[in-house]
Amino acid sequence: MENVLEQRNNKQVAIWLLIGVGMIVIQVLIGGITRLTESGLSITEWKPITGALPPLNDAAWQTEFDRYKVTDQFKYVHQNFSLSDFKGIFFWEWFHRLWARCMGLVFLLGFIYFAIKNKFNKKMIFPMVMLFLLGAVQGAIGWFMVKSGLVPEKYFVGHVELATHFIAALGLLSYTLWFALGLLQAPRKKVVNLFLQKIMIGIVTLLFFQLIYGAFMAGLKAAISAPTWPDINGQMIPASINEMSPWAKNLVSNNIAIHFIHRSLAYLLFILIGYWWYVSGVVKGNKLYSTLRAGVLLLVSLQVLLGILTVLNATYSNRLLFLGVLHQFVAILLLMCVVSILFMLKRK
Repeated sequence: MENVLEQRNNKQVAIWLLIGVGMIVIQVLIGGITRLTESGLSITEWKPITGALPPLNDAAWQTEFDRYKVTDQFKYVHQNFSLSDFKGIFFWEWFHRLWARCMGLVFLLGFIYFAIKNKFNKKMIFPMVMLFLLGAVQGAIGWFMVKSGLVPEKYFVGHVELATHFIAALGLLSYTLWFALGLLQAPRKKVVNLFLQKIMIGIVTLLFFQLIYGAFMAGLKAAISAPTWPDINGQMIPASINEMSPWAKNLVSNNIAIHFIHRSLAYLLFILIGYWWYVSGVVKGNKLYSTLRAGVLLLVSLQVLLGILTVLNATYSNRLLFLGVLHQFVAILLLMCVVSILFMLKRK
């Protein structure tokens, strides 16, 4: 009877965590829209409580617009913006912050409810503390990222800060998903295969760097620098990938080099996942594992196709917005799939 009660409690907590996973996915996508619409610097102050409400009258809107006019982004990029144009970019940054507040509220209220109902056990204490800390750190990184663009001679948020914010969000997503799976999946249903686990660890590591370079691509608008495929502006290995000095600077600040690395990692990831899919067919009789196995091959194939389409349409702003966000969404699904597969695999 006690075991049945614990399983029921675990399932309820896991569902709450999975709701959080869904909200994080939406938050990351809103963040992608915010970046692609150049909305991230439209709100120049951080007001955790009063900032939940948008300007409520014409005077308040004008005050916000005047604050934005001080930024170099307005002076040199959006100098022709009207108040109506400003409201358009303000919405996405405000909505991004509002959704973050909603996530915090859902987590806090859920935590209080489950604590009062005595749904938590001792094994959940440390993961819960980690969730609180990761969420708080993510909020701090978000404001640090915005501040990186509110300085002279900066027209957008820094691409390194953007990548840090993005990866931290995906880290929180992966941790929450792993926590939920641990409450739902019985250990006996896992797959024992050290070889497949090692390959999947390699895939997750490669995907980590690929996601970083995807954020660099977005932050530097690197897709516009080479809207061609399969070549990069007529070359398979562009000579300009080494033009910066010191050489290491090319790895983080050279648009063409970042373009080349992002594409190369995508091809390598596709091959490695294809190989894992081929050798992983030896495992039979596990329905969830089989579903994830099929899903990872489908998602990586779709992701490569979307990457190509995004690059080819980079010079069309509306197409870039749609394809860029869709490309990001499939990347998140791919990450969730490989994390779930890694969870399913164990050494012994």
